[in-house]
Amino acid sequence: MNFLRKILFPVAFVYWIVTWMRNFFYDKQVFKSKSFDLPIIAVGNLSVGGTGKTPQIEYLIRLLQDQFNVATLSRGYKRETNVFVLANTSTTVQELGDEPFQFFTKFPKIKVAVDANRINGINQLLRLDDNPDVILLDDAFQHRKVKAGFYILLTTYSELFCDDFILPFGSLREPSSGKKRANMIIVTKCPNDISELAMSEIKEKLDVEVPVFFSKIEYDELVYSEIKPIRTSDIKQAQKTIITGIAKPFPFISHLKKEDDLVLRFSDHHNFTEKEIDNIKKVSKNNAIITTEKDFMRLKGSLSKEQLFYLPIKSVFLKDADVLDKIILDYVGKSSRNS
Repeated sequence: MNFLRKILFPVAFVYWIVTWMRNFFYDKQVFKSKSFDLPIIAVGNLSVGGTGKTPQIEYLIRLLQDQFNVATLSRGYKRETNVFVLANTSTTVQELGDEPFQFFTKFPKIKVAVDANRINGINQLLRLDDNPDVILLDDAFQHRKVKAGFYILLTTYSELFCDDFILPFGSLREPSSGKKRANMIIVTKCPNDISELAMSEIKEKLDVEVPVFFSKIEYDELVYSEIKPIRTSDIKQAQKTIITGIAKPFPFISHLKKEDDLVLRFSDHHNFTEKEIDNIKKVSKNNAIITTEKDFMRLKGSLSKEQLFYLPIKSVFLKDADVLDKIILDYVGKSSRNS
């Protein structure tokens, strides 16, 4: 590994220079960012994948949807379309991408849109008769063509950005100095028993002046299908096939797996082929098939309704959730036309 890092170091150095210069030109307004006259919250990370953006976006939706007209705007990774799409009852997961389709399925009160061109996407949302009060930009910390009013930076407990390196030497998309754009940092996927001392030490390591919060992933007590839910404790004891197509699946697998379970791992946002679906049917036999909520969006309709289940997760804050909520609500309320 050390030898490989030595080989990759020159590439990483060039990448660091390029990304640093890009940020420098945006900071100095040589490259222009567009601002909008409504609250925009960008949620993202400095590293590639697996920091818990989806449950954090869902937390914000739950917090805001009863008081404000909320919209989410995502790129729509691996979707089959390449234009602006506003979800409606006839929209498919192939048109939206799995994560936006999940938002649309779970939160019918909000608007869900996708567009790789975030400026165009925001303009399209603002042209709607019932346009949003607040827009949540999914995975947009590096999307500097849009200047959001509030930036939430996520970093995982086990892989803090301050301990990481730039691609391809490490997994950072940009230098860790990008943290200065954040209005709030959330350390995600913390252990249940994290101590006050550990939190304090992490805050010191992150070396930021903005609020830092700590969250964990909480698994639902039920697994769900298109027919009926089953207790998670019961599905844990059953013989089953576990399917994952997410960036860092090991916590999900370890939460569910018993010794003789079959595990099938695929790449993040994997689009399942007909051959792969046939193989899943063959190897799972008549056993339950359990997957993530995001993967369920792509698998439903291809596998038996009686067999296919998903286990939802959500972001839960270990302390000071009321403080975080107030910061967000104050920002949106003061910036919104409803204030």
